Amino acid sequence: MFKPEDLFDLTQTAHAAIFGGCEYAWDALKKIEAYLQANLRPGLHNRCEGVAFVGKQVFIGEGTVVEDGAMIKGPAIIGRNCQIRHNAYIREQVIIGDDCVVGNSCEVKNSLLFNKAVAPHFNYIGDSILGYHSHLGAGVKISNVKLVPANVTVDINGQPFDTGLRKFGALVGDHTDIGCNAVLNPGSIIGRGSVVYPNTNWRGILPANMIVKNQAPQEVIVRRPR
Repeated sequence: MFKPEDLFDLTQTAHAAIFGGCEYAWDALKKIEAYLQANLRPGLHNRCEGVAFVGKQVFIGEGTVVEDGAMIKGPAIIGRNCQIRHNAYIREQVIIGDDCVVGNSCEVKNSLLFNKAVAPHFNYIGDSILGYHSHLGAGVKISNVKLVPANVTVDINGQPFDTGLRKFGALVGDHTDIGCNAVLNPGSIIGRGSVVYPNTNWRGILPANMIVKNQAPQEVIVRRPR
């Protein structure tokens, strides 16, 4: 499940060419900067509600709304009919598809969002790919750097495989839901149609159509008078 087509419907992005020649889906992360240099044609066709900062190397499609306080540094390509909400922070090397949401106080850098990907509240998305119709609950963080300095590895056939990436967050497959306040650790790969429950600390590979339940025990006691 490491090939681009294993995780993503490549017809659901206008930028499928970035996956050309990629043996592994994460290889596209290495190509975002060069792809933007070759294909970005700055132009703002959006509507602003309030005051936002938009850098010179940014394209925004028709029907997209950019709300007050947003910062889009660029280089970035943002599609049509998106919502870039209040205080969103879109940093360097970002590609966002059509009908996407980057919400309040979300931060995105060096990432690709397929059409209809939704990150609506307090999310961090670094060096990651969000598939078609994927959804991040409030407070989901995608960690993209190991605590011990080293390249991010992925287990293949039980052996660690060096991705060649110092920074690599997650590949989140099409139609996947990540629950509120979950953390996806570096190099996480979430298969299509899967669900990760709220408050889960996830590491590694989750096959398609699976559910990760967070079943930490809770203790309920009588509240005593003071």
